[in-house]
Amino acid sequence: MKVWAPIARALEAHGTCAMISVVKVEGSTPREAGARIVVTPLGFHGTIGGGTLEWQAIAKAQALLGKPTQHKLSDHSLGPDLGQCCGGRVQLVTEVLARSDLAMVRDFAAREESGVFAVTGRILAPDFSEQFGDSNRKLYLFGAGHVSRALILALAPLPFDVIWIDPREGAFPSAVPSSVATIQSENPAAEIADAPPGSFALVMTHSHALDLEIIDAVLRSPSFAYAGLIGSATKRARFSNRLREAGVAENRIEELVCPIGIPSIKSKHPSAIAAATAVQLLERDEVLRCAESPLADSLRLDKVGAGRRAS
Repeated sequence: MKVWAPIARALEAHGTCAMISVVKVEGSTPREAGARIVVTPLGFHGTIGGGTLEWQAIAKAQALLGKPTQHKLSDHSLGPDLGQCCGGRVQLVTEVLARSDLAMVRDFAAREESGVFAVTGRILAPDFSEQFGDSNRKLYLFGAGHVSRALILALAPLPFDVIWIDPREGAFPSAVPSSVATIQSENPAAEIADAPPGSFALVMTHSHALDLEIIDAVLRSPSFAYAGLIGSATKRARFSNRLREAGVAENRIEELVCPIGIPSIKSKHPSAIAAATAVQLLERDEVLRCAESPLADSLRLDKVGAGRRAS
């Protein structure tokens, strides 16, 4: 979730806002470290998990709006303190920001817009590091049929940037989520030429011949960590034979996912297929994130919290 642009807008409009950050968790908790809420005089943006913890944290942050910039550190035992069944412990930092912080906030907003970045020494301690920005997986989605239309809605709140490709004029809906870019292309397979490493591909066009052409290109590219093809086990077997005849490496053919989606969902309804596929994509994405290299863009501040320590 991007936080610094909403903070900048709140400071420009109201001169004050607060950010609540989960900085440490133990045991079972509703959200992970790094979850955040931005609280403004008009409401809030984001979540730290809902329930009593979030409700009380927002109320305390709202009471601090308009007061001098500060960081407030608080510890919460979810069972004894709040009556929540999770049973874990959560440490929060509530930051009050003012118009005087705009230079820093705008700098961070620009960094966040460019990708993921880390800041060390901003709050808590000189060695405490925070991560900001969205690290979304690129997903090349081929075909604008019923399942694709359901899938872009299922993926909208998830960490994917979708490049949606179809050769037909008028195939796309008039409105799509902000995470989706549509491309009408007479040569869909050529659109993967600049795919970044670790990209995903899902192929579900109106034509089996076009499906084969695209999946052949995807499997030959080292940039794709997931290649999915809509269809049955019979379709997979036929495509696998043709891909072998065309010289696609056997290990890449074995990686082809067809049918797509988690197997426990049997429904053939487009929305059900989309939901099952979204879960599969999210599972694969999380596995890959554990193995990927650390952030390249990082910032170390000389003074903790620009001279403000959490109290």
